[in-house]
Amino acid sequence: MIEVLEYAFFMLFRKIARNLPYQVVGRLGELLGTLMYRVVGYRKRLALENIGYAFPELDWKAKKQIALGAFKNYGASVLHMLWADGQTEQTLLKTVWIPDRTPLERCLEKRKGVIILSGHYGSWEFIVHGLRLHIGRPMGIIVQRQRNKKIDSIIDRGRRRHNNVTIPMGPSSREALKILHEGGVLALLGDQSGPRESAFVDFFGRPAATHRGVAAFSLKTGAPIVMVFLIRQPDWTYLAVFEEVDSSDLHDSSEENIIELTRRHTKLLEKYIRLHPDHWLWMHKRWKHTQEYETARKATATL
Repeated sequence: MIEVLEYAFFMLFRKIARNLPYQVVGRLGELLGTLMYRVVGYRKRLALENIGYAFPELDWKAKKQIALGAFKNYGASVLHMLWADGQTEQTLLKTVWIPDRTPLERCLEKRKGVIILSGHYGSWEFIVHGLRLHIGRPMGIIVQRQRNKKIDSIIDRGRRRHNNVTIPMGPSSREALKILHEGGVLALLGDQSGPRESAFVDFFGRPAATHRGVAAFSLKTGAPIVMVFLIRQPDWTYLAVFEEVDSSDLHDSSEENIIELTRRHTKLLEKYIRLHPDHWLWMHKRWKHTQEYETARKATATL
């Protein structure tokens, strides 16, 4: 019954989003995010805790402003994803603009495949819509499947537009490596908490379990990692900024090098979150496998 209701609400918002102007969809998404923050309060405490750890120098008002901004950004991102599914290529091209393609073009010229890496930052779904059209190449996209299979099917169909291929997270290694060996483009988000056996690297001053697959793919195939960050502009377009993750001194796929490359791309993610903290998904349990985090959670739960 719950899944049926979820699907009904999803389809309602999808229909609304696909039939409204782009800027209106963004503002409606911000309104939904505000309601989630102020009325529903789902994961509000978690977001504030994470922001408090990341920015201990900020006062309480500033931390709440970042949290509210993150909820607004999430609401807008979700509705823009639903909006994008019904738009033409010409319309989608206008949502993203790239002032400097040099880092990406330099990596594409190596003809070893390219890993495009980002996080839940800005309107991340536009990586497989507007940004993909600017790049002019189909992508292999590593995705996390949704619990609701009907919703997952619709989201997956949207991501597979423009000749993209989706690869479920988990049993993804063989297909991902095949794409890179053939000189293709592999896209994924690398900011979710990894399992306990992941590489623990510093993220905002705390060790965070981080998936090592991105670094392993890169070092095994020679495919460079290019991070992209979509930064929202006042007119709701997104400026795409590319930065290559330096791996020139890492000559094999040893465990030590995999962890070091994981540390480097995580550091770049942190850099851009610090520049625009309201663009990131602070309500995710990013540090859930550390003892420090669990202790803090139990302590705040008693307040």
